Amino acid sequence: MDEKNAQNGQKNNVIEVAAPPEEIMDMKTLLEQEGLGLGNLPQRGEIRTGIITTILPQEILVDVQAKADGIIAGYEFDDISKEVRETFKVGDEISVYVVTPEDRNGNVVLSYIKAQTEKDWAKMEALLESGETIETVIDGFNKGGLLVPVGQLRGFVPGSQISVFREEAGKNAKDRWAHLIGEKIILKVIEVERGRKRLVLSERDAIGETRETIKEMLLAELEVGDVVSGYVSSLADFGAFVNIQGIDGLVHISELAWEHVKHPRDVVKVGEEIEVKVISLDKKERRIGLSLRALQADPWMEIVKNITEGQLVQGTVMNITDFGVFAQVEGTELEGLVHISELSEQRIKHPKEVVNVGDTMPLRVTSIDGKRHRIGLSLTKVHDPRYASQDLEMLKAELETEEQTKNNEVQEAEIEAPPDEVESEE
Repeated sequence: MDEKNAQNGQKNNVIEVAAPPEEIMDMKTLLEQEGLGLGNLPQRGEIRTGIITTILPQEILVDVQAKADGIIAGYEFDDISKEVRETFKVGDEISVYVVTPEDRNGNVVLSYIKAQTEKDWAKMEALLESGETIETVIDGFNKGGLLVPVGQLRGFVPGSQISVFREEAGKNAKDRWAHLIGEKIILKVIEVERGRKRLVLSERDAIGETRETIKEMLLAELEVGDVVSGYVSSLADFGAFVNIQGIDGLVHISELAWEHVKHPRDVVKVGEEIEVKVISLDKKERRIGLSLRALQADPWMEIVKNITEGQLVQGTVMNITDFGVFAQVEGTELEGLVHISELSEQRIKHPKEVVNVGDTMPLRVTSIDGKRHRIGLSLTKVHDPRYASQDLEMLKAELETEEQTKNNEVQEAEIEAPPDEVESEE
């Protein structure tokens, strides 16, 4: 009896395992029809093409060939602009990103924005390889450069990659780039880091604006006398290099300031933005000479503004040389040269025959050279009759000035005096 039951059990086991082939095929077909095929289950991070089945005020249902429709809702729904949502229609085919294969309600959570973003990253990587350009619109900036939209991505164009002919002069990013907002721009992808969400683009590469072409264009436009803005790029003992729209010009140490400069670092620093004047231009050798002091008020001219040629001044001998003496004009820091020929009517071999250091004497101003900062003085022309009328006019002017000064002092004293003191005087 036991052996018989054992034999029946073995038969039963064989029957349960060996289902008819047609039943297995039917089950497989059913699973595939219901979207439950093992090879068709949504995977997190997967991008699928689905069909829009329902559009509701706060969500969109998409058939992604799963056991249930996928859903775009919540912040994913809100991230899609109203303009884009209005283009969606039931039956449309769209790409979606699988955020969650199955939430607690059994839904496949989808994202339209992430799908587009992943596609954009793939496109940028392809453009990096191909070197093709894209066109977009400038919609922002920061201290380092411009910000541009590229599909769902945010691209960055460093200042060094912006065409030098776009930038305006200014000390900050707003001055230089704010006027570019809304302008179209052609760009080339030069760096893509999807993991860091870093997309760097270049306008210069896109339009073939190399350093040499920039230099050629700038040199063609520049003229001596132009005032331009630039950044101090480096310092040397003999001067400062200033970057003007991508190329360097030199401000010699003598052109940094009117006063004596020991080292350029005492006047400017690397990275500082300054205005300079073009004072020399060698287009053949591609050299640009610049000046900072040319845009500053000349203190020497301020000092001599009240001195005229032919005027008599008091001068003190400060230094004696073989060719003449240097005398300081009284009341100023100016030193003028009295040439040896202007020291005496008679021929002398050396100025020491006539004057000594420290001597003070009347001298006549014979020349004022503003360009070279030189004043010519003469001792022999102090009593020259050719200047008689000029001396008379200057004397009258001095007397009138003195008289006016005295009158002003009297009036001020009367105004400031207490009433009782005024009455007692009367």
